[in-house]
Amino acid sequence: MEKCVLALDQGTSSSRSILFNQKGDICAVAQREFTQYFPTPGWVEHDPQEIWSSQRDVMLEALRQVGSDGGDIVALGITNQRETTIVWDATTGEPVYNAIVWQDRRTCEYCDSLKEAGLVEDIRQRTGLIVDAYFSATKIRWILENVPGVRERAERGELRFGTVDSWLVWKLTGGKVHVTDVSNASRTMLFNINTLQWDDSLLQLLGIPLSMMPQVCSSSQVYGYTQLPELRHQIVIAGIAGDQQAALFGQMCVAPGSVKNTYGTGCFLLMNTGEHPILSQNSLLTTVAWKIGDTVNYALEGSIFVGGSVVQWLRDGLGIIKSSSDIETLAATVPDNGGIYFVPALTGMGAPYWDPYAKGSINGITRGTTAGHIARAALEGIAFQTMDIVRAMERDAAISLSELKVDGGASCDNLLMQFQSDILGTTVIRPKITETTAKGASYLAGLAVGYWSSLNDIRQQWQAERVFTPQANAEEVARLQAGWKDAIERTIRQN
Repeated sequence: MEKCVLALDQGTSSSRSILFNQKGDICAVAQREFTQYFPTPGWVEHDPQEIWSSQRDVMLEALRQVGSDGGDIVALGITNQRETTIVWDATTGEPVYNAIVWQDRRTCEYCDSLKEAGLVEDIRQRTGLIVDAYFSATKIRWILENVPGVRERAERGELRFGTVDSWLVWKLTGGKVHVTDVSNASRTMLFNINTLQWDDSLLQLLGIPLSMMPQVCSSSQVYGYTQLPELRHQIVIAGIAGDQQAALFGQMCVAPGSVKNTYGTGCFLLMNTGEHPILSQNSLLTTVAWKIGDTVNYALEGSIFVGGSVVQWLRDGLGIIKSSSDIETLAATVPDNGGIYFVPALTGMGAPYWDPYAKGSINGITRGTTAGHIARAALEGIAFQTMDIVRAMERDAAISLSELKVDGGASCDNLLMQFQSDILGTTVIRPKITETTAKGASYLAGLAVGYWSSLNDIRQQWQAERVFTPQANAEEVARLQAGWKDAIERTIRQN
């Protein structure tokens, strides 16, 4: 077998493992969905042990596909669902509670109290983030406050916190390594993006012991080695990045001003802003993109909580499609949205509105409305939300977007991508390999061990599969944008 890099892509609904060769081609893929828990409205949880077992199993399956026992894997890179919070015992490795997922809204009221205390701007200056239940900080506090005996154990130094990357590294190394990288740390609301350290004042504010926190490392370096009985050889773990930063890197958006959007469970639009953070004036997030060597890159980010998951809701909630792939066919049965605008605030509204209490709405229904109109409006709602973030990002960075690179499952939907190009009035580019999240993790790991010598070495691997250019006339675009604006205002008023 040829030498490969192994990427672990631990997402919100599934765990994946992909092997990439030196040309950036995929050699093997394995994927497994895992259980979503909704204990009460607004709460979303995962079983940390199932996260681990599903990721371990698909890793071993991908290796089996190519007949590898680990000896021909030059490095392992990890990319992960961000903000999702796990607390475990430092000795036994047993989680003290389920993983609280990034979508979870249980700490909204506590976030409101931080806002009422006038802490929003101070927290933004330190972390680049707004105060929201989205991030890890208030989830950790909830576990400390609500699981019996946990706070006392934490204060005795017996517990560890980690986002999913930290949990996987801990498990892969047999509990020997407790680390995270700067990109994941910057999503906790506890990390100072100016000093690149855990912020003591924020830890104290939320009552979180520093002993719980992982060591913060760069995104491309050797962290440790696997200790798995199923493999004859240890594999060096050498790359870590949160999924959206990994996708930005995998898309080779390494120059300031370059932008990508990932259409996954949610949608995440990131712009590389170079080596200096830009604090948003338009309700976006400032985040660390990655750190390679001594160089840190920052990004502006707009987070949409409900992207592709609106298609899952049409399938599982309404039952108007049998599989997610049916959405494009159903939407294509009508020539337009028929005046229907779907604001998919099924788990609150993210950027640039940040309304955790918002509920979704479907506006403009008449007797002539069909399932095709609803399906089309759902897809268009994803594109409209992206448009809102692009406009805010253009104002913050004082540039006009010339092209948008896209990836994620829903980027395969040609109808959606064409509408995205039309409504933005800009070129939308889909890469030949859409597994950009895993590819970003593999690049970071491979760079750390010299498998790829430089960014120039890997930049030329990126290839476009299809380019979408604007086709709609200006009058039609203006009408659609006005309809969306009205739908947003109605949604906000009803909440």
